[in-house]
Amino acid sequence: MQTLYIGNINYQATAEDLKPLFAEYGEVLSIKIIIDRDTGRSKGFGFVELESGADSAVEELNGKEFQGRRLRVNPAKPRS
Repeated sequence: MQTLYIGNINYQATAEDLKPLFAEYGEVLSIKIIIDRDTGRSKGFGFVELESGADSAVEELNGKEFQGRRLRVNPAKPRS
């Protein structure tokens, strides 16, 4: 299992919108879009957990346009 950081997500995009994009590379275990506590709106980034295929997803999806924005896809760094 590997977690990916997804940046520059369209603010209207949902986890359901992102799932088919990442499902091409492996089983999607979870998708979490980070929400601003005060406004309740997306902060434009999130995390996807994949069972496998994370390296391929990073290679193929980093810089790919999705809903009018170029995604940033990188392996997530552990919290310090």
